Amino acid sequence: MKIYVSGSMAYDRIMDFPGKFSDYILPDKIHILNVCFTVNGMIEKFGGTAGNIAYSLSLLKTDPIILATIGKDYKRYYKWLKKNKLSAEGIKIINEDFTAGAYITTDKADNQITGFNPGSMKYPSEYRFDNVDPKNSIALIAPGNLQDMAEYAKICKSRNIKYVCDPGQSLTAWEKNALTEWIEGSMILISNDYELEMIMKITGINKKGLLKLTEMIITTFGEKGSLISTPEYDINVSPAKVSEVLDPTGAGDAYRAGLLKGIVMGKDIETSAKMGAVAATYAIEKYGTQEHYYTYEEFVERYKTNFGEM
Repeated sequence: MKIYVSGSMAYDRIMDFPGKFSDYILPDKIHILNVCFTVNGMIEKFGGTAGNIAYSLSLLKTDPIILATIGKDYKRYYKWLKKNKLSAEGIKIINEDFTAGAYITTDKADNQITGFNPGSMKYPSEYRFDNVDPKNSIALIAPGNLQDMAEYAKICKSRNIKYVCDPGQSLTAWEKNALTEWIEGSMILISNDYELEMIMKITGINKKGLLKLTEMIITTFGEKGSLISTPEYDINVSPAKVSEVLDPTGAGDAYRAGLLKGIVMGKDIETSAKMGAVAATYAIEKYGTQEHYYTYEEFVERYKTNFGEM
């Protein structure tokens, strides 16, 4: 089964400030704020929702099609994709702009100031689903270009392709009717508990009502695991054990990769969610969203340790 992952491609530029922001921000002068923080240096990491999910899928011996845009500074990312045997066939290069970038500065108290440049993400990737076999395809629509998110859901519905709605940080850009229409007809709506509350607030529809629009809702709760909800039943899924918590950023994307892997393998939804939980642990144990690595055999062994036979 072919997996299509729609979302963003981005560079994460991470900087450390050796002091505390609060020592240099004067509360009584906040209306004329003018301050410069000299950082120790900068490291660049590969990121973006589509990039992160596809990377973990590659570790799980799956070849997803990434549907996204990337900017004129694409060569470093393409080299990384090639190294991990990921295809760029569904990625559209925007030569007029840079790849989306997050500029994150963290001080000694773990406070963060982030600037985000959407760059090429402002443009739709406009992938054509020609010659796609609906019976052997699934799409995950993650946060990215809003036009893509809406359009790909329409295409999936018109061609009977199963798709997963993953609104995440895009929620503030949606209005009621568009978000409701996007969810309606989906196979799964996946979000964390806070995002689910936002979805219900924006649409004006409670969880029971949302389950009339989508077949299933999966809600993640971080270290507390996840919950699978259908009109008929709820299943609590325990988290997998983590050897060391270094950075939870990217754990949600890794979870989605494990979940998709289970679905395309024909596993039941509970097993698939447990695979998501195991995949998430590897991301948590490394600093960065595409810094973890494991073999498929190691993944299966960790699954067995946490949940038994897969």
